[in-house]
Amino acid sequence: MGGCFSKPKPVELKIEVVLPEKERGKEELLAGGKGSPRAYQGNGTARHFHADERLPAPHPYPSAQDCVEAAVCHVKDLENGQMREVELGWGKVLLVKDNGEFHALGHKCPHYGAPLVKGVLSRGRVRCPWHGACFNISTGDLEDFPGLDSLHKFQVKIEKEKVYVRASKQALQLQRRTKVMAKCISPSAGHSSSTNVLIVGAGAAGLVCAETLRQEGFSDRIVLCTLDRHLPYDRPKLSKSLDAQPEQLALRPKEFFRAYGIEVLTEAQVVTVDVRNKKVVFKDGFKLEYSKLLLAPGSSPKTLSCKGKEVENVFTIRTPEDANRVVRLARGRNAVVVGAGFLGMEVAAYLTEKAHSVSVVELEETPFRRFLGERVGRALMKMFENNRVKFYMQTEVSELRAQEGKLKEVVLKSSKVVRADVCVVGIGAVPATGFLRQSSINLDSRGFIPVNKMMQTNVPGVFAAGDAVTFPLAWRNNRKVNIPHWQMAHAQGRVAAQNMLAQEAEINTVPYLWTAMFGKSLRYAGYGEGFDDVIIQGDLEELKFVAFYTKTGDMSWLTGKGS
Repeated sequence: MGGCFSKPKPVELKIEVVLPEKERGKEELLAGGKGSPRAYQGNGTARHFHADERLPAPHPYPSAQDCVEAAVCHVKDLENGQMREVELGWGKVLLVKDNGEFHALGHKCPHYGAPLVKGVLSRGRVRCPWHGACFNISTGDLEDFPGLDSLHKFQVKIEKEKVYVRASKQALQLQRRTKVMAKCISPSAGHSSSTNVLIVGAGAAGLVCAETLRQEGFSDRIVLCTLDRHLPYDRPKLSKSLDAQPEQLALRPKEFFRAYGIEVLTEAQVVTVDVRNKKVVFKDGFKLEYSKLLLAPGSSPKTLSCKGKEVENVFTIRTPEDANRVVRLARGRNAVVVGAGFLGMEVAAYLTEKAHSVSVVELEETPFRRFLGERVGRALMKMFENNRVKFYMQTEVSELRAQEGKLKEVVLKSSKVVRADVCVVGIGAVPATGFLRQSSINLDSRGFIPVNKMMQTNVPGVFAAGDAVTFPLAWRNNRKVNIPHWQMAHAQGRVAAQNMLAQEAEINTVPYLWTAMFGKSLRYAGYGEGFDDVIIQGDLEELKFVAFYTKTGDMSWLTGKGS
């Protein structure tokens, strides 16, 4: 995917990402007769979901009785480049006029339900106002991430200068459309120890890779393995909504994986990758051969190394269970967050309405300093202080003190002692690539997996994506960077899948991230590491602003908006 910016307003960021027009050929992966799925047993219980019947895909116009049609406006009511929500009785539709033509689409972003009428329309695409997902107005297809589903496209006709829209009642209610996918042709039977595609890691990169393969017509075996006990879920939401349950976070229901023949091995740890024989070994000794491999292992959180680090009620937020326990322990009690990055500050913001007290410990002078700069960091710090968060800056934890084995106090190197019944550690992460050190797959000095623009590692047939990779960022002169954004992981997973199918796709999307705290949203586009200057437009004190992070030849944008 390619990308370009359009000029922002003081309180709004506009981005446009355009897919290349070039048609590319596809090359079917060769199964080599090893595509029969197997029932993988672990500790006496099945650890995967296997192919069943395909999920029923609603036809957009199944019958006259299931459709609704109405005149929604006069042709002159909309100018070119305008969008409007229109009512059809069974639901709303987004009506778009572009280059003299009308298009009717689902009106909500399938990712989190944002009203697309408040988004940006440019070059035949509408971009979500909340998280930046991009949809083609001619097809409704998702063309940039985050998110997994596309929009429904509805019929439009013009009669006597009136615009009519005809839509399926079911589609109006669903407001999302899953792209047509191939079904796995290999029945899930037998005990095969080989797969055509193996994906290590079931985050956004791994799941999007598997779905893209099916969307592109790939019908052989796909195995997705994860250390988690859950099916793929929305991990970034853990620190924003700590009491969310696993079923609320799931990206797809288990029926989806059964229907499309995407096998998921949970609690499955890969310990060795043998690229010469195209085989991986799991911790329990099971060996699985592959034809193509995607490495998307993500990262592992850094932990404290101070005295008392073994005491109870000290957490890194990695799973729904971690997040849920933090909320239970913090309710009406004292919480300490170590680290003032995105995870730490999101946790602190969430706990302010739950805990008796919330304290943040940070080595830097201000929160987000390296990422957002001094001025923005101080403005955000003030917002937190106004919501009764106490900061201990330019210091570290020297000791965790316990009472009856459970955390009671956090002792700082500044000699301050902070009462604490629960502690969340958010001091960064390292790539979870230790299992690759004995393989011939290149790792850099920090443990990241270098890939090219096609997400290809140094080993043919082995791809990598997500938080554990460094890749060439096109508009930073192809500088190798690591960008652990949820949106970027989606895009990389898609590109990896396309190149498994020999489509010669390149990663060229604009990095984008977002967060929300105390009713304020922050949206960040670009890559501003090593910025020289920060230019603020708008009211920073009121957190209604745009910040431009500039470096010679480069620019990144941050948008801060009230609710």
